[in-house]
Amino acid sequence: MPSAPKLSKSLQKSPHALRFPHDFGLSIVLLSLFLILASAQTLVGHAALNDDLKQHQQPTLSFPQYLRTGTCWESLAENWESEFLEMGAFVWLTSFLFQRGSPESNDPDAPSKHDACKLSPRSPWPARRGGIPRALYSRSLSLAFLILFLFAFTLHGVTGAADYNQQQRLHGDPPLSILQFMGSSTFWFQSLQNWQSEFLGIAAMVLLSIWLRQKGSPESKPVNAPHTAHE
Repeated sequence: MPSAPKLSKSLQKSPHALRFPHDFGLSIVLLSLFLILASAQTLVGHAALNDDLKQHQQPTLSFPQYLRTGTCWESLAENWESEFLEMGAFVWLTSFLFQRGSPESNDPDAPSKHDACKLSPRSPWPARRGGIPRALYSRSLSLAFLILFLFAFTLHGVTGAADYNQQQRLHGDPPLSILQFMGSSTFWFQSLQNWQSEFLGIAAMVLLSIWLRQKGSPESKPVNAPHTAHE
């Protein structure tokens, strides 16, 4: 087997100072981008709501007041909801469905790589325990995404109803309950417009990765790999 790649000399000399950003750089950058973009969305959302209030001759809101409105959280929740649905569905569907030639899929002609990983003393406790703990742990990734989706879906319903009723008050119309809002065409239009785009995006990833490459990415096959290969 090929030996593991050696760390650079700078990492060898200062492991504690440099190993963390080296080993966790992807998570650090992704979470930083999330915080930056979510903050930017909140700032422009605040400005947009105040513009709408001015058009209706209503008093504007300060930024702390905006953070307590349904308008602020509804726009965030409906996007989180679609992301968690997409990732959870993708994790679950790829456990038993195949796409020949895509590195996002198991090889339909080969045994699952998960079967080749043997139990060891370093295996997670639920895997070593067996029974119900192992059964739940073996599906814990898709279950975690399901829980996150249900949380975001509920948050979308609660905060979306608050935002909808704010608009109803501005136009002198009667409000709706949370359940009435979640059964309305407005709620499902907001959800479905995001859901369909997420599944289009992941389908594009699965199919384009058959023929196209990105050097160095684990989401891509090696540049020299044939189109029918899976790794």
